Amino acid sequence: VDRQALKAELKKNDALLPLPVMKNNKTVDPRDKASTLVLQLETAMGAAIQCFEGSTALVVPRSRFAPVKTTGDLFALRSDAYTLTADFRITLKEERKNVPPTIKLDDMYKFVDAMEKLIPNGPPSLIDCKKVVVEGDMTFAKGVILKGEVTFKNSGASKEVAAGTYEDKTVEL
Repeated sequence: VDRQALKAELKKNDALLPLPVMKNNKTVDPRDKASTLVLQLETAMGAAIQCFEGSTALVVPRSRFAPVKTTGDLFALRSDAYTLTADFRITLKEERKNVPPTIKLDDMYKFVDAMEKLIPNGPPSLIDCKKVVVEGDMTFAKGVILKGEVTFKNSGASKEVAAGTYEDKTVEL
């Protein structure tokens, strides 16, 4: 960061950066779609690059960080597909060749507490998993290993995915 350029830009704009405002429709309680509607206003700090002539973006490889934007990302991050390095970075294991597993969780697992109920014994093994889809109410037993592309479906009361290896299949519970 060029602190002199930042200082000059802030001075020029009354201590503000002229960033575009994004508008998001939300509810006061994200768990209750019937709760009061609100408008969330936010700016993307990445857009600040446009304020500084000659600035460029850096591409940070996944070997340096593990982004978590959804509970699906967190589900994968807690699995054996990732490792904690000696310098305390969480990275994909070498066997993954810098490609994380694709995780698609049912909307009922949108919040962390619900996702944790899905994996009360920890997440399944994802080291050899390309993609997992979870549809419906279920829990994973300890000792579940997923390989390739696996989909779990349940349209009734909660059921447990039994310990074992599941490879390239759709499992109806």
